Amino acid sequence: MNAELQRLIDLQRLDSAAHDAHRRLAEAPDRQEALGARLEAARTQLAAAKERLTGSQGARRAIEKEVAVHQGRLSKFREQAMEVKTNQEYHAVQHEIAFAQAEIKKLEDAILERMVEGDDLAALVKEAEHELAAEQKTVETDRLALTAEIAEMQAAVERIANERVALAGAIDPQVLSTFERIAGRRHGVAVAEARDGICTICHVRLRPQVFNTVRRNDSIVQCDSCNRILYFVPAPAPAADGVGQPAK
Repeated sequence: MNAELQRLIDLQRLDSAAHDAHRRLAEAPDRQEALGARLEAARTQLAAAKERLTGSQGARRAIEKEVAVHQGRLSKFREQAMEVKTNQEYHAVQHEIAFAQAEIKKLEDAILERMVEGDDLAALVKEAEHELAAEQKTVETDRLALTAEIAEMQAAVERIANERVALAGAIDPQVLSTFERIAGRRHGVAVAEARDGICTICHVRLRPQVFNTVRRNDSIVQCDSCNRILYFVPAPAPAADGVGQPAK
């Protein structure tokens, strides 16, 4: 392969790697924010479960107070029943007693429902607590991994920059200028593989004589459509007879 063409291919690989590293560094704040959002979601879920449990417990206590009120009335009516003088008064007191008993029974059933609900909500709180603890561990692990990745990407950016300076210095200035101009117009991609007679970036078919020239990899050839510098990757040589075959 033409040495200058190989340098351009290597330069493109460095630029693509640098672009990827810069992109990942730019995404790091959003990824950090996403980790915090995951943790906040788990905390919100726990807070909601606790709020529901507190609400249920409060409702149960309110019902228990109502039961106490009706039990006080029931005791009062029972005392009155022992002091009545007429059948009419007796029936009236018995009606009040029956009503109080019915109310107490209804409220006690409601208390039982709240007790069952409270048990279920307490279980949900425990589950949410476990999920929060697990998410805290996972997020902490992911944060450490992200911090390490950021450091790695920063080191890669610096290393690639140094390698690029050295490589660019070995390229003919006019050829390098062409590369930089194309990269500036084509989102940083100035070199493309030609395969099956087509530029693999713009997907336009090359003229046969152009593709034949590209196949030789002995000169700088540009795509007629996108102007990118083209190169060709030959198919791997077939394995020799008997290579990789089991012995008979």
